[in-house]
Amino acid sequence: MNTMIRWFIDNPVAANLLMWIFIIGGLLSFPSIYQEEYPIIDTDTISVNVAYLGATPLEMEESVCIRIEEAIEGVVGINKLRTRAQENNCRVDAELVASTDKARLMSDIKNRVDTISTFPRDIEKPAVSEMVFTSKVMQIAISGDTDERTLKRLGERVRDDLLGKPGISQITLNYVRPYELTLEVSELNLRRYGLTMQKIADAVRNSSIDLPAGSIRAASGEVMLRTKEQSYSREDFEQVVVLTRADGTQLSLKDIATIKDGFEESEMIARFNGMPAVIVDIQRVGNEDILAIADNVKAYVVAMDNWKPDGITATIWNDESNDLVERLDVLADNAISGMALVLISLAIFLNLRLAFWVAAGLAIAILGALTLFPTLNIAISTLSVISFIMVIGILVDDAIVVGERVFSYQRKGLSWRDAAVTGTQEVSIPVIFGVLTTTATFLPLMSIPGHLGPFFMVIGVVAILALVFSIIESQLILPAHLAHPFKQEEKSTGGWHSFQQKISDKLEDFVEQKFRPALIVALDNRRTTLAIACSVVLITLSMLISGWINVQFFPAIAGNTITVRLTMPEGTPLSKTTVVVAKLEAAAEQLATELDSDYPLAEGSHLRFSLSSIGGSTGAGSHGGISTSDANMAEIILELAPSEQRPVTTSIANRWRELTGPVPEAVELAFTATEVSAGAPVDIEFRGRDINELRLVAAELRQSLSAYPGVFDVSDSFRGGKQEIQLQLLPEAQTLGITAADLARQVRQAFFGEEVQRIQRGQDDIKVMLRYPEDQRRSISHLENMRIRSADGTEVPFARVATFQLGRGFSTINREDGQRLVRVTADVNRDIVMPEEVLSALREDVMPGLLANHPTVKFSLGGEAEQRSKAFYGLIKSFALSMVLVYTLLAIPLKSYLQPLIIMSVIPFGAIGAILGHFLIGQPLAFFSILGIVALSGVVVNASLVLVDYVNRQRRQGVALKVALVEAGCVRFRPVLLTSVTTFLGLLPIILSPSKEIGFFMPMAISLAFGVLFATAITLFLVPCIYLMFSPKQDYIAEEKNLSDNQHASA
Repeated sequence: MNTMIRWFIDNPVAANLLMWIFIIGGLLSFPSIYQEEYPIIDTDTISVNVAYLGATPLEMEESVCIRIEEAIEGVVGINKLRTRAQENNCRVDAELVASTDKARLMSDIKNRVDTISTFPRDIEKPAVSEMVFTSKVMQIAISGDTDERTLKRLGERVRDDLLGKPGISQITLNYVRPYELTLEVSELNLRRYGLTMQKIADAVRNSSIDLPAGSIRAASGEVMLRTKEQSYSREDFEQVVVLTRADGTQLSLKDIATIKDGFEESEMIARFNGMPAVIVDIQRVGNEDILAIADNVKAYVVAMDNWKPDGITATIWNDESNDLVERLDVLADNAISGMALVLISLAIFLNLRLAFWVAAGLAIAILGALTLFPTLNIAISTLSVISFIMVIGILVDDAIVVGERVFSYQRKGLSWRDAAVTGTQEVSIPVIFGVLTTTATFLPLMSIPGHLGPFFMVIGVVAILALVFSIIESQLILPAHLAHPFKQEEKSTGGWHSFQQKISDKLEDFVEQKFRPALIVALDNRRTTLAIACSVVLITLSMLISGWINVQFFPAIAGNTITVRLTMPEGTPLSKTTVVVAKLEAAAEQLATELDSDYPLAEGSHLRFSLSSIGGSTGAGSHGGISTSDANMAEIILELAPSEQRPVTTSIANRWRELTGPVPEAVELAFTATEVSAGAPVDIEFRGRDINELRLVAAELRQSLSAYPGVFDVSDSFRGGKQEIQLQLLPEAQTLGITAADLARQVRQAFFGEEVQRIQRGQDDIKVMLRYPEDQRRSISHLENMRIRSADGTEVPFARVATFQLGRGFSTINREDGQRLVRVTADVNRDIVMPEEVLSALREDVMPGLLANHPTVKFSLGGEAEQRSKAFYGLIKSFALSMVLVYTLLAIPLKSYLQPLIIMSVIPFGAIGAILGHFLIGQPLAFFSILGIVALSGVVVNASLVLVDYVNRQRRQGVALKVALVEAGCVRFRPVLLTSVTTFLGLLPIILSPSKEIGFFMPMAISLAFGVLFATAITLFLVPCIYLMFSPKQDYIAEEKNLSDNQHASA
């Protein structure tokens, strides 16, 4: 390494070329780096979806879900099976073991599912796919006082046009019903013409058909044969012949049926700002650039004014690109402020030219890291920028150590070239290994399991890249620049130089008159010094345990939207749900009036947009948008003005809840104001075989949770199903040749409908359904009045062959690893109580008695607690490995087994500084705080490593141990102080920032900043004391006199 350092110093052209490679490479790479707000989560999940139209959740579970579970249960690589059975649909999610080959596993699962031969006859083909989460970019609300078909066609045009633009590949159309062509035949017409539903269905299938029939190979060429009689429109189907009489007369479909070319029968309403609407949801996948997508969409919406009908409005809302730009602007301001503070501190304590090149090294390291962003598929995002800000002060540490050492040798009379060679080589090993230890402690951030892992990985990767380039810059580029002074530098006697000299003199006076005597006293009383340090640790830990320092592991990130999800009892008609939604909307209008009055804006209202939907909801940013279409479910979304102009979103959501008041008829009413969270703060999962027992356990826990202060929005996943009419075949039916299958099929054809065909019109796959008219499917009397046909065509009244009884099933059945599951969730007001306190109280006071009364039920924690457990386990394991790596990296240059432990003794004290920093700022200790402490562990050992390395050099030159320790502290005081100050100042803008946009990252900044600051005192006082305590006694017994003489000489 020394040879390489000397070669670059003697070849400044090579050093400059290397510098420009990094600078130009970073600048050229920048345009090709995509931008995103947060990374897209890799779910490591393969999903099996099966549709069975008309089936109840219990039927779906028994006849579809369980059979899929049994088929794929033994596939190697599956960690957990989560199943959801609901009306018409079954979904089984296979959560994979980490690092499993997804393609192989998906193929294995598909092969297993395809071999299942016991599925019901009418199910759709199972779809096996990887669950891919998309990231929301923005939404376009197309609204106006017009009909549903017009809105949907406009939405389809917008979707298709945008998909044709570069960089946009994922768009969904929300709050729309699928097209459907319905053939409605009354019971009266069936009897009048002697028809059955099956005969009509067969007639349509036989008449409406496109079928290739081979080809004629003539001498002139091949001619294809094809039957082309497929019906596509209502007019086409009206001409289908369903019956030809003996006299040759024909009965067409229009004579017996009402044909409707409309929408699927489901109740769904969506209103945007009070007007009927459809929502075009633009998402991004992979490395698509959020800002490029946003620019394309905004330009398109402006151009829509040229062709959209009058009275139709196209509004961009829920725009994540604006949030990203605002966050990046805030972060850029903080980065500039941090760099400015670092530069000022460098200019005060260092030679101006030295300060300039040290600062230039910061830019070189960042641009060097950017050159690898495209290769490593890293985006310019909130996380990557915050990572750069976190290491601004750290990146200059090694350059400060090198530069300060070079400058000190130059002041001793060495030439610039010799000072650069000697100074760089002297500290090269501790500097290189010091940066490597910092890199090692960022590694745990790259291996945190769970859904939050990708967030932390970006921070770790970016920090490590910047640190690697900072080593190259400080060892090869910086020395070459310091070895060749400016011609006028020796004559510099300006005002700033005089100011610097005064600062330097005062600092040296402080070191000699204050610090040196204090260090000698500390060394003479080393056990007392250690005891004082340990007492600080114990006091801080007691403050943490007693609650003086709050702990909030996963603070939720509040966005600019509030979402209310309403669930009424199953079977609630649309009219009743509409009444409750109107109540929520009225409360929202009152809320907006209050906000506008209390926090007036220069322009507009605090309530920018509102979207209300009944019978349909879609989670943007999900795996394609799971939607519901039941009239008992509703959703209201409010988009608010930017957060700097109003109270925090969570408090506004709480006020909306207060204004709404109680809704006793609602099964669930949840107000959500978080943009990113780790799950429900309180989430208890119960497992067992008996769904009724699970329901009882969940009800008891809900009651207990509701009594806790600060706990609200308590609900469970159990939902009573719609009322059912359960048919039973009478014995007489057997004598008439009517089977249970005949009964089930004919009732299904009449009331649910028979899917006669599927036709393709454009991009739409349209079902052709045959059933009774809607007005003949509204009451039990219509069931009683229907006729059941036997195989020979005999018609008998329903009451003669069957009876029925009323019952109630389930709306949804959840399962996990073969057992039924019910989840109880709740939100908490963190100003009153923390989720950990609630969960602790539940485990101690509630769960023992609850489980004793229900011994077959098992429970576990989900939501935020589950993610916390996963993250902590992964972090602890990775941190332990990183500490082993740090020890190894310290032991190699020191050639000692004990000295690395002396250096690493500073790590716990750095953590104490981080904790005290949270106390001083008034910020709760969060999981990001712990990540900051983990990263801090590598930073704080750097100064100790350089100090211990200096002591070892002095010892090898024959200097007495205590003298070497004192001299090391005094010589290293300036660089240790400066590296700590630059790290602290680089992070100070984030700590003091009033912006709520980056509040999530403040705990990590506090940990790093205050941990480094506190560790400075530990490095300068405690490390020498511990070094002395663990050195052989003969090394210092005879040195007391030498130390005293040295002290008098210094005086």
